Amino acid sequence: MGLKTFIINFVELKTKDSLRLWIPFVLPKLKYKYGKINDFLTSFESGSRPKGGIREEDIGEAISLGGEQIGSDGNLNLAKIPYVSFDFFKNSKKGKVKNNDILICKDGALTGKTCLVDFSKFPSKEVMINEHIFILRGNENINQIFLYYYTTSNLFQSQIKDLAYKKKAQPGLNTNHFKKVKIPLIPKIKQNQFATQIKPIERKIKKLKAQIFKPQDIINKVFAREFNFDLEKIEKEEQRKQFFVSSSLSFRNPNLRSSVRWHKIFPIQQAMYKKINCIKKLGDYVLSTKNGWSPSCSNDDTLNLVFSVKCISKSGVINYEDLKVSDQTCSNIESYFVQNNDLFVSRGNTIDLVALASVVENLPDEKDIIFPDLFIKLNIDETKLDKKYLAYLFNSIIGRYYFKYSAKGKNQTMVKISSDELLGFFLPVPSLTLQQKMVFEIETELDIQENNKKQVILERSKIAKIINNLLSYTL
Repeated sequence: MGLKTFIINFVELKTKDSLRLWIPFVLPKLKYKYGKINDFLTSFESGSRPKGGIREEDIGEAISLGGEQIGSDGNLNLAKIPYVSFDFFKNSKKGKVKNNDILICKDGALTGKTCLVDFSKFPSKEVMINEHIFILRGNENINQIFLYYYTTSNLFQSQIKDLAYKKKAQPGLNTNHFKKVKIPLIPKIKQNQFATQIKPIERKIKKLKAQIFKPQDIINKVFAREFNFDLEKIEKEEQRKQFFVSSSLSFRNPNLRSSVRWHKIFPIQQAMYKKINCIKKLGDYVLSTKNGWSPSCSNDDTLNLVFSVKCISKSGVINYEDLKVSDQTCSNIESYFVQNNDLFVSRGNTIDLVALASVVENLPDEKDIIFPDLFIKLNIDETKLDKKYLAYLFNSIIGRYYFKYSAKGKNQTMVKISSDELLGFFLPVPSLTLQQKMVFEIETELDIQENNKKQVILERSKIAKIINNLLSYTL
């Protein structure tokens, strides 16, 4: 690869926002002239949050969107919605969201991500943004759909990165940055034609996305159907703040605490297991457990790969997207090498992710992979308990609530489980045939979901090609 060079006149350095050794982004020559994006906006503002942040008592009132709600695919993640009070919303003079607004993350690792607001997906129309988001609302001289897709284009994103990322500290955008962002002066009639052209593609994407569900929702649905419990009733039971503590609290839960919070699992399991006659103790099926080993890792190392905690997925199958590399070795290193069909449980994580489980499939053969200290390897009696079934059960509402309340740790952002919590877990153990039937049902539905996701990506690529052709700019 040849050496890239860039020459800049010292006199021009004063025009740069920061003095860094990087090649500034240069706007490509197009058949259209450039204008300032600010000239096409009626609203360009950020929002705020009340002093003290989000309060639990505000749940269900006005929605407060932040950077974490903007997905990398342009979707709004409304799985966990932050709220502010109606009074704060009504008294706020800026940051109120309207349908079809464009939201752009203005700072942090998510800087530059954008989404288009669709109120049909919101539980409330009282929506605002916090201080980490900008609202972009076009004026009468620009088509809002075209403006949104322009913000997703490489031409726009390259300008954002040039302004926000080439400086000290974390990346970020401010109002002065946006005064420098340029947009091709494409006639509005062509913008309208673009919006019309992509409508059938958008409809197809919307239909596909309506058929995509989270892995945990699919897993929960199968278990709820087979074991005959009501997911909504279980969720309501978990949200209950007052309840009576039974003298039989420790039954099936020997590791639970004496505080009120830790008692919550008893009424949840009581409601969940009411119609199940095959509740067994996991310890009766576990032949052995083994904690992993975490060697030191470096980007320069080449010998062995090492799993990170992110490799354990909610879908129940190990992924290989966040592997590390280590040259460190030890006398019994082979005992930490991963094999196909191994079952791993995350020993430490946040309260919502601790004790996720995954089975190893399609193990790469180019390097050995080490499982780290935050993993527990479970060796179970496979004549009675299917590993995939157990992984799905751990990741379902059944396992999530048990480990949420039995995990140990003062700081709920990092809690841990041990073999005690694992072995003391009471769970449904039907016949092996029924276990495998449930595994097949879950896998079939997850495969359909993956195919739908691939179709969405394909349709989005069609829109990206159309917008790039309109901009006369090829990635």
